[in-house]
Amino acid sequence: MDGMLSQEEINALLGGMGSEDTSTSNSGTASEQLTNAEKDAIGEISNISMGTAATTLFSLVNQRVVITTPVVEYATWKDIVNSYDRPCVFIQIYYEDGLDGNNILILKEKDVKIITDLMMGGDGTNIDGDLTELHLSAISEAMNQMMGSAATSISSMLEKRVNISPPKASIVDLYENVSGENIADFLKGDFVRVSFHMEIGDLVDSVLMQLYPFDFARDLYQQFIQATTAEPDIPTRPPLETNARKPQTPPPAPAPAQPAPQPAPMPQQQPGYNPYANMGYPNAMPGAMPYMMQPMQDVNVQPVQFTPFAPTMNGVVQPENIDLLMDVPLEVTVELGRTSKSIKEILDFSPGTIIELNRLAGEPIDVLVNGKFVAKGEVVVMEEAFGIRVTEITKQKQLN
Repeated sequence: MDGMLSQEEINALLGGMGSEDTSTSNSGTASEQLTNAEKDAIGEISNISMGTAATTLFSLVNQRVVITTPVVEYATWKDIVNSYDRPCVFIQIYYEDGLDGNNILILKEKDVKIITDLMMGGDGTNIDGDLTELHLSAISEAMNQMMGSAATSISSMLEKRVNISPPKASIVDLYENVSGENIADFLKGDFVRVSFHMEIGDLVDSVLMQLYPFDFARDLYQQFIQATTAEPDIPTRPPLETNARKPQTPPPAPAPAQPAPQPAPMPQQQPGYNPYANMGYPNAMPGAMPYMMQPMQDVNVQPVQFTPFAPTMNGVVQPENIDLLMDVPLEVTVELGRTSKSIKEILDFSPGTIIELNRLAGEPIDVLVNGKFVAKGEVVVMEEAFGIRVTEITKQKQLN
């Protein structure tokens, strides 16, 4: 019938609509694609920055840290949910200077616990229980130092100052976040995912992911290309002189050479002539220089006189101006004992905690003056205050 569509035509139209939707969803946002050159540049920048970050992490955990070559690819929030543990820790990093944008680091819950335990002086095996604010604070500080060093590497590559704000860590349950837009706006669509294989000693063998929005990735690529292809400034040459010939003045004629002065002829010496006879040396050989041109004179020689030493007391010289130093104040410290604790043990301190020192009960305590050990003594009570009774003065050799 005219104006009516057959069932076959309706099916064809519906099929065409379905195929169009399918192609759109599979391709994501068609414009949000990076060229191969852009992907390579992002991978190179991430490789260099994470290499520097790995060195910083090594200094924090005192364990061998290896972060392998990154893999750059596209991803959606669904890809993150399907490929990562839950819950996990999202660390958001915002750039303050040099770059405009942000990126996100994703760490597994177990990895965060291991890194935190190592930072607190543990062996990395204390990973029981849930993540707490202490874990988030410690991992935020670790990421602050790691990404701060990475920003320094990026500064060298881009030849400009790059700074980040303190990272913010949060626990995220991937199943509870449907689209991820409540974490960052760019997570609701397609984005760039850079994956690293990370090893920390024998404790961590995991994957570290870094997420970039497309705009930030392109801007990073453009600045990288500008910095690597910029030509150095070449100073301009001064303008060349005109080719017009200038009248040349003939050089002046050289002056005639003057004859060299001739030495005056020496007078003919008669046999037996002595030129030093008038100087008081009648017996000097003719033509020989006398040993001394003046006759010897008598010299008055006397023994040397030394000033006597000042009076001493106990073999030590007492300077006359020692009174000038008598009023100088010195800090006297009494040391009962010492010990060392790890950060984890210090964080466990509470009222009533007993700290064992390295000194036995009844053993003399040390007396220090301006930090230098000078005597030993014992503790006494003077009315309502503690005091120290000196029992031994350290010898001078021991002081040195």
